[in-house]
Amino acid sequence: MDFSKFEENAGVKFRDANILRQAFTHRSYINENRGSGLEHNERLEFLGDAVLELVITDYLYNRLKDSAEGEMTSLRSALVNADTCAKVATTLGANDFLLLSKGESKDTGRARQYILANTLEAVIGAIYVDQNYEVAKNFILTHMVPLMEDILKSGTWIDAKSLFQERAQEIIGHTPVYKTIKESGPDHDRHFTVSVSVGNEVYGQGDGKSKQDAEQEAAKDALEKKGWK
Repeated sequence: MDFSKFEENAGVKFRDANILRQAFTHRSYINENRGSGLEHNERLEFLGDAVLELVITDYLYNRLKDSAEGEMTSLRSALVNADTCAKVATTLGANDFLLLSKGESKDTGRARQYILANTLEAVIGAIYVDQNYEVAKNFILTHMVPLMEDILKSGTWIDAKSLFQERAQEIIGHTPVYKTIKESGPDHDRHFTVSVSVGNEVYGQGDGKSKQDAEQEAAKDALEKKGWK
């Protein structure tokens, strides 16, 4: 597969094309093509996730000098979550280069969004290994930070759980209760589905790579459905 178009979109020319190919190789593809000689992207994803969080944390610390820790934490979560990462990956055309099993390649729903988000983290890890931290940092700042203005305008960085609890107590007089209704994926790549209820009524549902992320998504869903934003 020729990755030159992706490199052009990303603004990075790899020295080692194999490590970029690895970044796009999903475990399901390896399971279905055991003689391919390729490695899956999970180690690169692990590395890229750490690089991404450090770059965004450093950027917010220096950019928002008057912001409190809680505000920066919420904004960072909005910038590094699966939805944002998947959006950047899609913009870069990553979907055209994924190496997936036949089964995974048919799924274009939420599962594909998680694959794209994980792939972006793997690409960041690949850039860090192939080039250096500064190149990875420049890639992240170029393609992810511009989304911060949209996130600030939309208010999606706000702690949805705190806001929903405040609204629920104020309007209904009860505290929301979160319940994990589904867990899937291997230990290193868990996905959670969480519901939020007030009293006996389920108000929202959300997915995430951690229970905390899923709870935030459930609270956002509930706020939107109730018109409490």
